[in-house]
Amino acid sequence: MNLKSTSKYLSLILRHHPEAAGITLDGHGWANVEELIAGVRKSRPFDRETLEKIVATDEKQRYSFNENHTLIRANQGHSVPVDVELPVMEPPEILYHGTGEKYAASIDAQGLLPKERLYVHLSGDEDTARSVGIRHGRPVIYEVLSGRMSRDGFVFYRSVNGVWLTKTVPAMYLRRL
Repeated sequence: MNLKSTSKYLSLILRHHPEAAGITLDGHGWANVEELIAGVRKSRPFDRETLEKIVATDEKQRYSFNENHTLIRANQGHSVPVDVELPVMEPPEILYHGTGEKYAASIDAQGLLPKERLYVHLSGDEDTARSVGIRHGRPVIYEVLSGRMSRDGFVFYRSVNGVWLTKTVPAMYLRRL
């Protein structure tokens, strides 16, 4: 079994299309683990041990279980409207966003928009932003003047896996590196 492929499928289900596995997410993005396993099993071999391994070894820490492992959710990145109960946090002065060169002109003009997601995703360091940008072609890295944004009234959240989130980043708060 290909764990990477199965993890991507879980991401699709828990972030965007729970109906693909015949499940529903509650208002906070939680899915019943047994229902998820049964739903995934309809299209590929899958069991609790595999799910536990994916959650434990995912390098981006995309998923979380509740305390007794009866519920699971994606930590962020949703396009379906859920409240994953992110804490409002004061960001550092500078955060980073990595993207592909083909998107830079649009970002320079419009700023960062969440597109199909609920939030814009930001990194705490330039290296992480670069690794994100490489997935989209030749990377372009932006510094986000997050401290200034926060002082200007923008709200920031930090997910359990360290990704910074905000609703939008106007172009005036961006500097291309």
